[in-house]
Amino acid sequence: MGPAVGLRPLLLYPMKTSCFLYRCGVALTLFACQGRAAVADISFSDMSAKSGITFQHNDGSKGEYHIVETMCAGLALFDYDNDGDVDIYFLNGKGDGPGAATVPARNRLYRNNGNWRFVDVTEQAGVGDTGHGLGVAVSDYDNDGDQDLYVNNYGPNLLYQNQGDGTFKDVTQSAGVANGNRVGAGASFLDADGDGDLDLFVANYIKFSPEKHVPRTKSGYPIYGGPSDYTPETATYFQNNDDGTFTDRSREVGVTRHAAPGMGIISADYDRDGDTDVFVANDGQMNFLFENDGQGNFKEVGLLRGFAYDSAGRVHASMGVDCADFDNDGFLDFHVTSFQQELATLYRNIGGQLLEDVTRQSGAGIGTRAPVTWGTGFADFDNDGDKDLFVACGHLYDQIHKFDRTSTYETPNVLFENIGKGRFKNISAEAGQGMQIQRCSRGAAFDDLDDDGDIDVVVLNLRGKPTLLRNDSNNNNRWLAIDLRGTSSNRDGVGARVEIKAGGESQIAEVHSGRGYQGHHGSRIHFGVGENKTVESVRISWIGGASQILQEVDTNQVIQVEEALADSKINRLQGESKP
Repeated sequence: MGPAVGLRPLLLYPMKTSCFLYRCGVALTLFACQGRAAVADISFSDMSAKSGITFQHNDGSKGEYHIVETMCAGLALFDYDNDGDVDIYFLNGKGDGPGAATVPARNRLYRNNGNWRFVDVTEQAGVGDTGHGLGVAVSDYDNDGDQDLYVNNYGPNLLYQNQGDGTFKDVTQSAGVANGNRVGAGASFLDADGDGDLDLFVANYIKFSPEKHVPRTKSGYPIYGGPSDYTPETATYFQNNDDGTFTDRSREVGVTRHAAPGMGIISADYDRDGDTDVFVANDGQMNFLFENDGQGNFKEVGLLRGFAYDSAGRVHASMGVDCADFDNDGFLDFHVTSFQQELATLYRNIGGQLLEDVTRQSGAGIGTRAPVTWGTGFADFDNDGDKDLFVACGHLYDQIHKFDRTSTYETPNVLFENIGKGRFKNISAEAGQGMQIQRCSRGAAFDDLDDDGDIDVVVLNLRGKPTLLRNDSNNNNRWLAIDLRGTSSNRDGVGARVEIKAGGESQIAEVHSGRGYQGHHGSRIHFGVGENKTVESVRISWIGGASQILQEVDTNQVIQVEEALADSKINRLQGESKP
């Protein structure tokens, strides 16, 4: 297993940061986890006013307290125009029945113009849906080189096909993915059967219509009811036919055997068997883990693997779910948000066999009991080589202050720093003025919006404008971002596993489509590497079994890696974007 050979320059991938394009095909052995990098401070500044974003979430509510209003929505961070920076797509709501909004609210797409300035391109792009948006997933489902949008609504869903010229085409009907007239939730693209194209897993919540509305009060004040007032739904699985259409195979693959109020979703290979499993956070019922048999058939094993309940056997009103290897042991761990008086739960993955609730011993529950927690995301905010954790908070009840002094409707979000040895520290109060903002937050998404090498935050707020947080962490830590391009596997590399070794320490990550609270981010993988100027090795394991290695990769750059087919060549353009 020697180094790859054959160097020649290719066109630079259009990133604000300098970038290398690699094409290689050699193997790499797995590396064991060792230690961790030095701890650095994390700080966020509020850039919402400077951004030029005028989006305002509107649930259309006028006092009826329909349950779908308070769910709000997720959001998506993705590069819709292939110019190398990260754009933002916000979902909006809509009322129903006698309380409907007179002016329909629209989803909004904002193009990133750099320097924290964003421009509304919704009309030009053709993605201003006026339905009641709840969940969104992004990926190149047709393998044509640009990313497409799937919107999970209360009502018929939408599939927007990216035309590659800055516009999208609504292909929902021809593709066959409208999913009826249901209450949606999270969605996820995944290659469940390993055939090189992306299938679609769609979570659904409850059976609801204005006529089925159940009024609820607390201490004499009207409140939103819960999912137990309604019949739960089953999820939907659409198999990609590789001709622009999908087939609903939910019953055949075993998904319709299990009904629950689904909310957040993420597809990930938790047991490292080479195929992608599906995790669904359920509101008020046991969480689901749909284990893939490698052929795209699923068996629900949440109880068997420890994901269904918390360590005390209690069911939670679960909202969002994300995963990452927070302890750098080579296995993906999972975080799930929940309702007031329920700790947001951290599950440590033990060898791909068991998910152990380590919320209390890890410190990851501190500060999550009083608020309702929604959006969640792992990210290495200080680039020190381990994953930190952000949690978006906001209550369901807009009159909570009138009958409960332990919580508030608008509340600060929560930030945990990974301090190593399996522990987190709540640093919300000391992480800059951006963490002091109080809103009623729902979806949260994470990516490098200003191309400076650290991960920023966007939060969608119920009945308000979004929050954009710039990462101003003050350290000299370095980073490596990896943008995958599949050839025989799916174009976006969804489901691919990436392992790096830097300074004798190993990290892993996986490409996901759809995550957190009903949203999407992270198509481009980001690693913090501490003070290391070089990553000794990068191994990519593609869905379908192919693997390849890069050796001696400079840090502080974005690289694009193309899946190799028959040769072992590396094509490199060198340069750094950050000293």
